[in-house]
Amino acid sequence: MKKAILFLFFAATGLSLIAQETETGKKKKKDWSKVNLGNRPKDHLMLQVGYLQWLNKPDSIATKGFARTVNAYFSFDFPFKVDPRFSVGLGAGVGADNMFFDKGAKRNLNIINGTAFTFAKHSGRDTANQYKSMKLATVYLEAPVELRFMVDPEHPNKSLKFALGMKVGTIISATDKTKFNADGNGNSAYVLKEKDRKHFNNLRLAATARIGMGNFAIFGQYQLNDFIKEGQGPNQIRPLTFGITLTGL
Repeated sequence: MKKAILFLFFAATGLSLIAQETETGKKKKKDWSKVNLGNRPKDHLMLQVGYLQWLNKPDSIATKGFARTVNAYFSFDFPFKVDPRFSVGLGAGVGADNMFFDKGAKRNLNIINGTAFTFAKHSGRDTANQYKSMKLATVYLEAPVELRFMVDPEHPNKSLKFALGMKVGTIISATDKTKFNADGNGNSAYVLKEKDRKHFNNLRLAATARIGMGNFAIFGQYQLNDFIKEGQGPNQIRPLTFGITLTGL
């Protein structure tokens, strides 16, 4: 399923690029090396918000709700001299994933476990109606690299744009947070928070793609390596995100 989604996404990008280069009638070829790039920013802020999924997760992990990814990058653009429609983008920033879990599963995340990451029954509260919410938040320091194509580089705020790339990141934080309701046994509402990143892969490699018009675009990103370290929890979980981007390039 994930391969089909990625294939369709990247295939659509490639077909769109080809379509932009196809002309129905004869037209004089433009010398792109002489276009005016005065309206094109050399650096810009990129903001992304998307819906997060965990592919290949085991049945023991019951996700629920609007899991989301939020990314913020500062990026530099380097147009090709011979054809500034093409450029390379280099940047740095932060990516944060928030995955939510089904409170009816009667289970609690346990990322501080000494041997492995578990999704285990909590010893103090084991009835479903006492759970209010559960989530896992991971934060990465990331460096995105993109190959970009802009149909009209002289008017970037009105142009159709495409980008394919990779992100290299390192995890800087992993936190699980469970909220409990008050019950009839004298237990008041409280929040259990645990912070430990030892069970998660330090390195994140992700493939990325964007298609947009002007300052708005849709994006996709897929983690190429496992989310959790081998032998430290459920294997082969691969985060996948689709969402919207606000950017000048």
